[in-house]
Amino acid sequence: MHRLKDKVAVITGGNSGVGAATAKLFANEGASVVITARREAALEAIAKEIEEAGGTVLAISTDISKPEDPERLMETVMERFGKIDILVNNAGILEEGLKPIDRFADEDLDRIVDTNQKGTMRCMRAATKRMKTGASIVNVASVAGYAGCGGAVYVSTKAALIGLTKHTALRFQAEGIRCNAVCPGTIVTPMTSALKPDALDQDMFGAMSTHSNLRTQPCTAEDVANILLFLASDESRAMTGQAIVTDFGASL
Repeated sequence: MHRLKDKVAVITGGNSGVGAATAKLFANEGASVVITARREAALEAIAKEIEEAGGTVLAISTDISKPEDPERLMETVMERFGKIDILVNNAGILEEGLKPIDRFADEDLDRIVDTNQKGTMRCMRAATKRMKTGASIVNVASVAGYAGCGGAVYVSTKAALIGLTKHTALRFQAEGIRCNAVCPGTIVTPMTSALKPDALDQDMFGAMSTHSNLRTQPCTAEDVANILLFLASDESRAMTGQAIVTDFGASL
């Protein structure tokens, strides 16, 4: 308890799945949490749960794919709390199916890059302008970006987050601002549960099954949130620039 006492944590994609689980856990550990997402009703529902449990929370409806929204978000956080100690870049979207490099759709490329890559970069730019020594950024990447197992567009964005994690850690090492990434395997969340098996590209699915154990148990949102807590807390203060795979060994 209280591993994040007096910290201010911004969590994107905080209205469901990993983001919601992380917000609840961080609030329980003493942080003031700022949750943000596009779906305002779902965001307010999570905020209500946190408040009823005795936590401090601010819900801000934000679309990180819009260039102006991340800057507005971080400025609002500063006006309310006066600092940003933790940024968890969790917001992300999938394409339908597992379209490989020879069959990806341009509309998927534009839509997913705008959120997963550009949106995350803009959040990091806006937050790092305001962060001080001791701050921690944690990017929710994916084993897809680490091992290539997924649709081409999604893989490209999550691989970009791993590279950006290392870049940011290098850029701010002297200032004492850390940046790490978590690369989960399959997670049981509303987003993944909505995938339609008949829409999966069978060539890509077959290639993935050859190189990983798809029968391994999936992560829960809480499994990932626990690792995010460690990387956000001072317990991991010696770690920066790392990408940690969390998939119960499925990709070994």
